[in-house]
Amino acid sequence: MTDRYTFKDHAYERRLFLSRLLVGGVFALFLILILLGRLAYLQIYEHEYYSSKSDGYRIHVQPVPPVRGRIYDRNGVLLADNKPSYTLTLVKENAGDIDASIARLRDLIGFSVEEEEKLHEQLQRRSVPFSSVPLRIGLSEEEIARIAVNQFQLPGINVEAQLVRYYPQGELLAHALGYVASISVEDLQSVDAVNYRGTQQIGKLGVEKVYEGLLHGQVGYETVEKNARGQIMKVLDRTDPRPGEDLVLHLDIGL
Repeated sequence: MTDRYTFKDHAYERRLFLSRLLVGGVFALFLILILLGRLAYLQIYEHEYYSSKSDGYRIHVQPVPPVRGRIYDRNGVLLADNKPSYTLTLVKENAGDIDASIARLRDLIGFSVEEEEKLHEQLQRRSVPFSSVPLRIGLSEEEIARIAVNQFQLPGINVEAQLVRYYPQGELLAHALGYVASISVEDLQSVDAVNYRGTQQIGKLGVEKVYEGLLHGQVGYETVEKNARGQIMKVLDRTDPRPGEDLVLHLDIGL
């Protein structure tokens, strides 16, 4: 049998290898240039857009509710005032599993079905990201203590100090003064909704309702920097709210 030998053309193979290497190098260089071009475009032309978008998650403008005006009788006797109270609030963006938190609140403070329905209603009409909505107004010391002990199980839920309406004379003048209560969707249709951002209550009956426009005041705003958990790190700017006007009635409580 005659042996057959294959003679390789080493020069041809070398040229073929170099040509393939050159094509691969040109293609790789082309991809690198595309990536560098895209990076330059984002850095130079889109920098302002993405910077402002990032600031939107870090910098927030939030309302500062005004202090409601007081009500006096003709002799200067205080009939309606404001006193500090503790309110349980929720920030949706930090809450995680809201249903799980609500279930935990049922065990801790007896959170009711009505309160849960009201919460979902407020979340639906909330328009400002990272703004808090009230869960319960007027927490007792025992409720505050239970919340504090179990805070690690309640992400996005906090206890905030707020002013609530107080009537020094009790129920004596309730028929004339009326009362304030949580704002409903229907209430917002009859007032300037923008001016009620951050406000939790509104006049429902009597003097409180008739003179709501004077008693309420003008909302303020502050620009704050928040961390990833929604906690305020720094106040960058602030426009103070204008408090509501005090009312002096012709009523004489001494008569």
